[in-house]
Amino acid sequence: MLANGQRVIRQDGDFIYLNGAGASPQGNRPFLDRLSLKTLQSERLFRSDKSALERAISLTDGGTILTWRQTPTEAPNAFLRKLGAPVNADKGEAVYASTPVAVTHIADPTPELRQIKKRLVKYKRADGVELSFTLYTPPGYQEGTRIPAILNAYPLDYADAASAGQISGSQQTFTRLYQYKYLLLAGYAIIDQASFPVIGDPKAAYDSYQEQLAADAKAAVDTAVQLGVVDPDRVAVTGHSHGALMTANLLAHTDLFRAGAATSGSYNKTLTPFGFQSERRSVWEAPEVYRQVSTFFYADKLKTPILIVHGADDANPGTTPLQASKLYEAIRGNGGTARLVMLPHEPHWYAARESNEQLVYEMLNWFDKYVKNAPPRAAKTAQSGQPAAQQP
Repeated sequence: MLANGQRVIRQDGDFIYLNGAGASPQGNRPFLDRLSLKTLQSERLFRSDKSALERAISLTDGGTILTWRQTPTEAPNAFLRKLGAPVNADKGEAVYASTPVAVTHIADPTPELRQIKKRLVKYKRADGVELSFTLYTPPGYQEGTRIPAILNAYPLDYADAASAGQISGSQQTFTRLYQYKYLLLAGYAIIDQASFPVIGDPKAAYDSYQEQLAADAKAAVDTAVQLGVVDPDRVAVTGHSHGALMTANLLAHTDLFRAGAATSGSYNKTLTPFGFQSERRSVWEAPEVYRQVSTFFYADKLKTPILIVHGADDANPGTTPLQASKLYEAIRGNGGTARLVMLPHEPHWYAARESNEQLVYEMLNWFDKYVKNAPPRAAKTAQSGQPAAQQP
């Protein structure tokens, strides 16, 4: 990064450097490569160990790498690694030895949170696409006990299943709480960063959007239930921005969840008529796709309780505050259960401590009422993933 904040490619003679997140079967293992512009061959200078999450953040002219390292029990700190002699590395591993030397010594600010356990879970969608999520369990959790859970996800678009199936995320991160994760302290499990791929030709990927969302959600919930952690009758869903649209659509089109919380979403895609996400067709070219993606047009079917939160000053053209208020009015006008919370002065991402505290307060009250303390369902439908009958 330059002094003015702009980023450029670092070049040393005939070499440039490649810094990547390093998706692997074990989750993310960040790496730093050196690529020859003459031969286009690269060599791996550094790769995070499996027992930590460590990424390169700077490189000196003397061959010393500055990294940022963390583990589930060790707070993130900066380390210097001096590249040493070549080693016989396995494929994909670093070809030079290096020993870390701590630069900073930041102590654990919240040691009580180390009681929170997490695991990276890999599973498959019904069509064979490989997926993953990180499962968090609350402090004091007893293995084998079924508890209420909250699923968080953000759909991503992919042209093919191989790209969608890369294992991302890491169970080696130092656990910090933010927004919905605070509900771990209230006894909820968190199905976090669940893979929600929308796969297909970029020109027509959203033709099967609803079907793929339902398949993604069913695979994640079924897997969490099979692990013996999650009560299938007490699962909530939440998402931000495009994840908020996902949340609303899952509540309208499946019966997997007892309630949801959608933050800063866009629920009527006809208000963004010239495309959204990877959809490049206009509403006039693909009107039915825009209608099927938009929860607003299914508000009469959305009978599962939904909390709608939005920043009152959201300037993102795809998620104007009007999106939230109109979905709320549509649901309430059709007899559904909804609550609208507008956070004053907030943009697309909420910055003020008071706003984030209010969000946690709203989610806790909503999910305690409609998920944790909800009465049993009349029929066992929690794992079907099929369109739900309207509930009283």
